Amino acid sequence: MSLTESPEFTATSRPITSTALPSGAYVLSLAALQSSYAASSSAPSNTIYFYDKANLRPVAHVVGHGEAITTMRAVPHFAGTARETLVSSGKDGLVKVWDERTGAAAVQMQGLAAGRKRALLSCDVSANGMTVAAGTDLQGDDASLLYWDPRNPAAPLRVHSYTHSDDITAVHFLRPSPAHLPSVLLSISSDGLISTSNADEADEDEAGLHVGNWGCSVAQAGWVHGRAGSPGVWAASDMETFSAWSGELDMVYDIDIRQPSIHRQDFTWMTDYLVGCHNSASIPASRDNDLCVFAGSNEGDIALITRTTFSDASAPWTLERQWTNAHVGVVRSVLWDEQNNILITGGEDSRINVWSAPPLSSGEPQSPSGKRESGGDAMDVDEDSQRKRRRAD
Repeated sequence: MSLTESPEFTATSRPITSTALPSGAYVLSLAALQSSYAASSSAPSNTIYFYDKANLRPVAHVVGHGEAITTMRAVPHFAGTARETLVSSGKDGLVKVWDERTGAAAVQMQGLAAGRKRALLSCDVSANGMTVAAGTDLQGDDASLLYWDPRNPAAPLRVHSYTHSDDITAVHFLRPSPAHLPSVLLSISSDGLISTSNADEADEDEAGLHVGNWGCSVAQAGWVHGRAGSPGVWAASDMETFSAWSGELDMVYDIDIRQPSIHRQDFTWMTDYLVGCHNSASIPASRDNDLCVFAGSNEGDIALITRTTFSDASAPWTLERQWTNAHVGVVRSVLWDEQNNILITGGEDSRINVWSAPPLSSGEPQSPSGKRESGGDAMDVDEDSQRKRRRAD
C-alpha cells in the first residue's frame, strides 16, 4: 500500500502554544465552540475544560459526568438554536447539553431502556437540531439506540433495540442533511455491524436503511462526502484496520492503516494507530471526497494523510502534513479548526498542543528539499469570523 508525499507537504516541529490538563488525565476529545475550545478528560476526573480560543488560557471547567465521558462534540444546531453547542454522553447514563456562557448543563437526558438506566457510549444531534440520538452498552441481550426530542428531554421518544447486538460505540447523523430527506443516523457496534437508520421512523422494522457486516469490533466511523452521488462511510476497528463503504454500505476497501508508509534514507513515516478522521472544507478540487485521516506514532507524532479517490481500492495514499516533537506517547484526540488554520491535539501525556494547519489547497512555497519546515510562528486571522492573533509561547 503506497504512501507518497504531497507536493505541498509540510513538517511542523513546534506548536504555537501548549497547555496541560491539571488532573494529569488523558485528553479524550476536543471541540470548538464560539469563543472557546473544550477538552474532555479521562476517569477518574471526568472533567470538561474550556480554553480561550485566543491564547489557550483556561476559562472554566465542569464535572462532565459521574462516570467516564464517552462522547463530547460540538453540534451546529440544537433545538432551534443556530450556534455551536457542546453535547456529551457518559457511562452515568446521561446526555448533557452545555451552556458555554454559564458552564452548566442546560438540558439533560437520561438513558432509559426497558425501565433500566443504561450506560451511554455515544451520542449526536441531527442536522436540524431536533433529534438527539445515543447508543447504549450491552445489557443482557440488548443494546439500544435511544432517541429524544430535545424540547421534551425527560424520557426517550423511542427506543430501537434490534439494530445492534453489542455495545454501540458511535452514532453520527448525516450533516448536512437535505431538507426533503429524513434524518439519517450512522451507527456502529462491537457486533461488527455498520448500520444506517431513518431516525424519524418510530417503527424499528421500517427504520433500518442499510447494513454492512465488517466481521470485527468497530470502534470509530463517520461520513465521507463526495463531489457527486450519495455520501459514503469510513470505519476503523480495534485492531487498526480501516475500511471504506458506499452509501449502501457495500465495502470499497479494507486495509491495515499501518500499511501506508514511507521508508527513505532522508525521511520515514510509519503509522502506529488511527487518531481520527475529519471532513475537510478545503479539500482540493482534484479529489472526489473530503476525508482526511489523522494517524499517530507511538512517539507522539501526528500525520495527515488523504486519498485522491474514495471509490478506487488501489488508489495511493498521500502524506499531506506532519506535526512532531510535542507529545510523549499516544495522541488520543485531534481537532482541525479550518476556519482559523489551527490544529489542536490532545494526548495521554495530558498535553494540549495548538499547531499551524494551513488548508490543503494553500499552494504555499516549498523549501528546496520539498519539505517546508514550520515552527510556532504567530498567525493573523480574520476578526470578522472571530479569529485572533496567536503567538508562540
